[in-house]
Amino acid sequence: MNSPENAVICSAKGCRAPAVWVLAWNNPKLHTPERRKTWLACDEHREHLSNFLALRGFLKDVVTLQEWEASASDR
Repeated sequence: MNSPENAVICSAKGCRAPAVWVLAWNNPKLHTPERRKTWLACDEHREHLSNFLALRGFLKDVVTLQEWEASASDR
């Protein structure tokens, strides 16, 4: 479990809640197709942040932080 000093927090502006979700995205005008940038989200902000990225055509995947960390060796 993460200790408080290296806790992973939500990317929503002003939010200090622990992140539960990873939103993988890329901007096709700037990034190669395989590149994935990430935003982190708490349960409360997952839908809002996902919608923001999806409206722009940037959202590629939404997975739990636990799943993302477990698959890190595959990337």
